[in-house]
Amino acid sequence: MTFDTLGLRPALLARLAEQNLTKPTPIQTQAIPEALAGRDVMGLAQTGTGKTFAFGLPIADALLASQQRCAPKSAQALILAPTRELAAQIHDTLSSVLTGAHLRLTLVVGGNSINVQSRKLEKGTHLLIATPGRLIDLMDRGALKLDQVTHFVLDEADQMLDLGFIHALRRIARDLPSQRQTLLFSATMPKQMNEIASAYLNDPVRIEVAPPGKTADKIEQSVIFVETPKRIETLTGLLDDHRDELALVFCRTKHGAEKLSRKLDQAGFAVGAIHGNKSQGQRNRALDAFRKGEMRVLVATDVAARGIDIPDVRHVYNFDLPNVADNYVHRIGRTARAGRDGRAVSFCGVEEMADLRGIEKLIGQQITTLGGERPAEPARGQRSAGGGRGRPGGGKPGGNAGKPGGARRPRGGRGRRSGGGGGGGRGKAHASA
Repeated sequence: MTFDTLGLRPALLARLAEQNLTKPTPIQTQAIPEALAGRDVMGLAQTGTGKTFAFGLPIADALLASQQRCAPKSAQALILAPTRELAAQIHDTLSSVLTGAHLRLTLVVGGNSINVQSRKLEKGTHLLIATPGRLIDLMDRGALKLDQVTHFVLDEADQMLDLGFIHALRRIARDLPSQRQTLLFSATMPKQMNEIASAYLNDPVRIEVAPPGKTADKIEQSVIFVETPKRIETLTGLLDDHRDELALVFCRTKHGAEKLSRKLDQAGFAVGAIHGNKSQGQRNRALDAFRKGEMRVLVATDVAARGIDIPDVRHVYNFDLPNVADNYVHRIGRTARAGRDGRAVSFCGVEEMADLRGIEKLIGQQITTLGGERPAEPARGQRSAGGGRGRPGGGKPGGNAGKPGGARRPRGGRGRRSGGGGGGGRGKAHASA
């Protein structure tokens, strides 16, 4: 099947052909015709499967067909993404096929001047790509109204929930017109997704390219059982084996990511870091250098790395296991993109065994042991050493044990917006995202 068979306008097909894009991915094949028909869509697919074009192309097609002028301080289509990087990635991807199409695309995210963004919206825009926090800031200032939105997209909806954006989404939903088309895309299906679906979608068609939580088939997954003090030595040994290939390393905390990047720099690696304590300019420069291969290793937190779409990433390392199993799927989905092969190696200590079991339950398989020895499973009704994620000896969950730098996760209240991104606790929405 080719894009020609999906019903897209000739102008879009020509732009796709110029980029040698002729064959749609499975999620694009199924979602684009339904969206072109005006249906609400709930799309479930792994990361790296082409979801941006699955929702972006039919929306662009509808906007080109209508040729409606933009009303001041309004948008005709709204795409909501959980992080700055993902929003920027969506903007760049759609811009590549809409150049010369006489459609105005506007990106509004935290970390950039809100005054400049307000001025850009004065004449309105056809397609607005935004993060929830900055969108609400603009709405509160009177710089933006949502009453003209005819097409609405929630991308990476599961990550929206994980970052605590549920209250922001409820607020945004109240301002959207009831008569609109909504497209929701996600890689996993957390329990709260049903609330989001019922609030936003009207009789949606559900498109499931892969079961929720399934990882890409071309990712070689393995785990090394190693405690935190020996992880830097283990990681440098692995990175030494492929210094000419791009590697993405995940840490749980901003402090841990910064500390690890310094250690790798001292070890002679061309390395950068992106996390919530970095300015937007610093994050953009690090991503650009990584994309160009000027640095071979990028250390990141979950939030900061969500929008990374770099096909040449060959290796993903989980220096710390994520304490939310769904994040494992998103992390390793940064490799094996666009049909390529990839490799994901996770480090696990005794106190992270509960996290590992949760991940293996989600993906439906036991991850292959690459090094160390898998700890014996505790007897029924008995905790493993360290009591899971808490202190040694079964202390209260949420302690510092086993985390790089001993950093305690913030306890920010659910739905409260604060600056920065990455390393924050669940239920804390980041306005600067």
